Amino acid sequence: MFHKILIANRGEIACRVIDTCRKLGVATVAVFSDADRTARHVEMADEAVHIGGPQPAESYLRGDAIIAAAQATGAQAIHPGYGFLSENPEFVEAVEAAGLTFIGPSAKAIRAMGLKDAAKKLMDEAGVPVVPGYHGAEQGDDLLAEEAGKIGYPVIIKAVAGGGGKGMRLVERAGDFSDALASARSEAKTAFGNPDVLVEKFVTAPRHIEVQVFGDGREAVHLYERDCSLQRRHQKVIEEAPAPGMTEEMRAAMGEASVRAAEAIGYAGAGTVEFIVDGSDGLRPDGFWFMEMNTRLQVEHPVTEEVTGIDLVEWQLRVAAGEPLPLSQTEIPLRGHAFEARLYAEDVPAGFLPATGRLAHLAFAPECRAETGVRTGDEISPFYDPMIAKLVTHGATREIALGKMRRALAGTQVAGTVTNLGFLSALCAHEGFAAGEVDTGLIERDLSALTQDDGPAPADVALAALAGAGLLDAPETVTGFALWSPLRRTILLERAGEVLSPVIEMAGPEAARITVGDVVVEARRRPEGWRLDGVRAPEVAITGDLVTVFTGAGHGFRVPDPLAILSADGQGGDVVEAPMPGLVKAVFVAPGDTVAAGDRMAIMEAMKMEHTLTAPRDGVVAEVFAAEGAQVEAHAALIALTPEEGEDA
Repeated sequence: MFHKILIANRGEIACRVIDTCRKLGVATVAVFSDADRTARHVEMADEAVHIGGPQPAESYLRGDAIIAAAQATGAQAIHPGYGFLSENPEFVEAVEAAGLTFIGPSAKAIRAMGLKDAAKKLMDEAGVPVVPGYHGAEQGDDLLAEEAGKIGYPVIIKAVAGGGGKGMRLVERAGDFSDALASARSEAKTAFGNPDVLVEKFVTAPRHIEVQVFGDGREAVHLYERDCSLQRRHQKVIEEAPAPGMTEEMRAAMGEASVRAAEAIGYAGAGTVEFIVDGSDGLRPDGFWFMEMNTRLQVEHPVTEEVTGIDLVEWQLRVAAGEPLPLSQTEIPLRGHAFEARLYAEDVPAGFLPATGRLAHLAFAPECRAETGVRTGDEISPFYDPMIAKLVTHGATREIALGKMRRALAGTQVAGTVTNLGFLSALCAHEGFAAGEVDTGLIERDLSALTQDDGPAPADVALAALAGAGLLDAPETVTGFALWSPLRRTILLERAGEVLSPVIEMAGPEAARITVGDVVVEARRRPEGWRLDGVRAPEVAITGDLVTVFTGAGHGFRVPDPLAILSADGQGGDVVEAPMPGLVKAVFVAPGDTVAAGDRMAIMEAMKMEHTLTAPRDGVVAEVFAAEGAQVEAHAALIALTPEEGEDA
């Protein structure tokens, strides 16, 4: 076993690897960028080395700096985590050339699976079923359109390099193929430096089921399957193991195919073989096809750990150190059921846009295993994936594990940024999902219901008003209320751009009536805290001018400066703003151009995903504030339209 390793990654996966290294008595070296100087993984590691600026290209993608850090600290091996350099064969070769061990597969194995078209040809030769499609090297627009017609619509365009849904477009009609192809190529080139694509038949009732494999370079085993069908824009949202409705016959067929795939390339370490499955008539051994192989540890690996009791990171270290596979196929257990929900900082009502912000408060429920790289006070940076945590639950049955997940989500508290917590809770309450009726189209079909935000209840606003008035923890005095004035006060609260003005009327230090619109909430103080209309008040976090009431997914209120609200009153206009921090990749208009509502005006890139900004109405472009290549903050003004008649210029 190694005595010291370097972790060439950040966030929750770096923390996860450190946890296992501590258990094994292995010392760890972290690397960090300017943006991560005080990050959790830096604090947890035994040593830490600064490797560059905040952009990944300036730090976590600098293989030379990472290798130099390993050599300088005496590390024997490098664990790549996932993302960044984890599937870069040139990095693997550089690590080995430096006399270090790469904790993962060989460069040859990574190359074999690195391009989807070549990988599918290899898998077909190995007897692994593949989806009908075009995987050729010729990339002419007309040829690709012709091949799509032969395959039959709907088809899906995929980048041959990379994954994570980037460079992927679903095309349902021939007339949409050209635009979708151009968009997929552009996104693929940005994310992976390779614009080439493949075209495949789109399965109309698809499920995404993947198999965890592990090899030692000679033989391989599988550790059963995970169902990753709950996806939004090809990004996984909730994963589970085992797959609902899985039969022993189907599991054996998928497992055997996955082992053949791994052994065909002499695979060493943890990998995942991903399949598209036809779920239209149950799970059948002849109804699954190879999509791709991820030659690294997956984000969702904890659900496999929960149902097998196996520490996959420990297996990675042992195999990389030259040990054989710890267990044979027949010795690997499968027990119970597990779920993983990905908690992100993202603005769900705005279309799941990545969000930033400082975590004023962060706490997880005891019902779950929380894999996180952040703590209270940490910043969600615009430079990296906005994941806050992975919440993992396990139970003897699927029903028990899902019930634990619902309670875990209800008990999770996040303040300081918007999150997808409410969306995750709605998914876990979805009747079809609860019944195990999952496919990759579930979220899109029910998106409106799953993203419905009813906003805070009057009692939530009332509690925020008590907090804003400083009354939550002041039982001896009626704080903020003058004795020579009526015991009545209006508290201004701001939420989602709306200013609320609840009115508090005190009846001594122990009771209050809070008027919220046309609703009156009766509040009484008890030894355990306030009760609102007889119900115990939920927990509240107060940080600066932010008050967060933890009901549902949590409701954040700002206690604003009244003068700031008055000065901002009446502002607005016809300005197209950046919906999130990111890079202005393209600008399509110039001052004087005439545009129609919905016309494409600019493209922004954030978290390697492209977002198109369109004209809010018909009009004339007055000014363009941001140039292509500019890095901008959320809500930065990008393009202004000439005010319509009747508006103030």
